[in-house]
Amino acid sequence: MNKHEKLSRADFLPGASLIKLAACFIYEALAVVALCFVCVLLFITLIGDASHGPKRYLLQLVLWLAIGVYFVWCWKKTGQTLAMQTWQLKLLDKNHQPLSWPRAMTRYMLSSLSLMVFGLGFLWALLDRERRYLHDRLLGSYIIYAPRNAA
Repeated sequence: MNKHEKLSRADFLPGASLIKLAACFIYEALAVVALCFVCVLLFITLIGDASHGPKRYLLQLVLWLAIGVYFVWCWKKTGQTLAMQTWQLKLLDKNHQPLSWPRAMTRYMLSSLSLMVFGLGFLWALLDRERRYLHDRLLGSYIIYAPRNAA
């Protein structure tokens, strides 16, 4: 990123506060739990018990894919999930646009890996001067504060 891009981002796109990021993360977790309940109900209704064997792994894959579809679709379409809309946050690329399909899918995979290693990629925001998650730093994306009247 060159000097001009840094200045334009800092001048026009205020970063999200840690409190808003944390609140959004909690709200997002609740939305994901609700989505998982619906998916599990459909899965068990259609396929049956998934408490062991191959069906268990299939259910885990279905849940990961369903959650991925939710996040990737929202990030690509508007740059905001339901929780991000509530907390007035928006995910943008370095060109101030919602993520492309490949970047949104990559972000989902990287954030999934981050959760598997004790959330270290999310905790990265505590140390990052721009309060960016590690996967956002790697992808060149930003979560910004986007008030409703300005967005």
